[in-house]
Amino acid sequence: MKHPVTPLALLFAATLLPAQGVTDTEIVLGQACALKGQAAGLGTGMQTGLQVWFDKVNAQGGVNGRKVRLVSVNDGYEPERCVQAVKMLIEQEKVFAIVGGVGTPTAKVAIPVCTDAKVPFVGAFTGAELLRSPHNRYVVNVRASYFQETEQLAKHLVDQNGMKRVACFYQDDAYGQAGLEGIKRALASRKMELVATGTYKRNTLAIAEGLQAVAAGKPEAVVLVGAYAPCAEMMRQAKKQAGLENTTMCNISFVGTDNLLKAVGSDGENSIISQVVPYPHDGSVAVVADYLADMNKAGKTGEVGFISLEGYMVGRFFTEMAKQCGKELTRDALLATIEKSGDFDLGGLKLSFGAQDNQGSDSVFLTTIKNGKVVPLQAATAAPAK
Repeated sequence: MKHPVTPLALLFAATLLPAQGVTDTEIVLGQACALKGQAAGLGTGMQTGLQVWFDKVNAQGGVNGRKVRLVSVNDGYEPERCVQAVKMLIEQEKVFAIVGGVGTPTAKVAIPVCTDAKVPFVGAFTGAELLRSPHNRYVVNVRASYFQETEQLAKHLVDQNGMKRVACFYQDDAYGQAGLEGIKRALASRKMELVATGTYKRNTLAIAEGLQAVAAGKPEAVVLVGAYAPCAEMMRQAKKQAGLENTTMCNISFVGTDNLLKAVGSDGENSIISQVVPYPHDGSVAVVADYLADMNKAGKTGEVGFISLEGYMVGRFFTEMAKQCGKELTRDALLATIEKSGDFDLGGLKLSFGAQDNQGSDSVFLTTIKNGKVVPLQAATAAPAK
């Protein structure tokens, strides 16, 4: 005699089914980012850091016995291609989560896809507010925000160095607008306004018109919100522009510090870059010491830098959270674990999450280019609360 299958029995059976992207031996993660083109250094940097960490974890037996496999797809730092890449990763590759995405305009279109599919979107390389407010449970940020980065730049330029004239040169899209809004807010809190703004189109080097607009404001400092190739071009041309020879040029973390350094050459001297991870050569920080050792073991010493360190830290954060879920790893279990994790130390970098707090770190670090090298400008400063 056959026994009827009750709804309760079906529910119980469903709880025993493995989550998409998770088998007894494997966790599959997806990454959509720029692997080719003018922003390729950003995507390959994140990819390298993630992969070096996952290789280390896999060599030690994986996460609760499961090896982590990363599937990276090139989106060219273009929103339309990113949507296609994320859908392919979810629907065809059947990934458990999307990790280490790169960029604000791409995140803006990827997040709705992930949210609809209830797929976690973890550790993107962007500090835009659209990943932080309004709160979205499926979005998990590791880094500090652009508002926090621009606040620290304003503190240095205005509060500590008495500058009165600040301009902004930004990428004409969601990313540029996020940085522009950040510096405008930081200045407004000091009863100041930008003296000029200039823009350029994403994935181009067409900076002439934007440079001219910025120069018209006769700024003492310019906050650049862009990727390394156009920002380097702007900085080089600014050195030749009357009135901008001694202007302090400031970039935020997304610029890609190591790529900027290579592209800008001597014209980057004394410029400032805000960072959201510790100095990648400071072995006194536990996570950096581990990173340097693992990069060396992987034969990646030539790729040591801020971006690959961020990728490494995102990978480490993910596996630590997944490990706490035990063998019953599901997307809901992962997100609940992150929400309940509270304060914890990621090896010298404090992270803090909560039920309505999806950003881990508030730390911002300022660096500068001196004698052709990127060095810390000052000790790490904790940005104001989120």
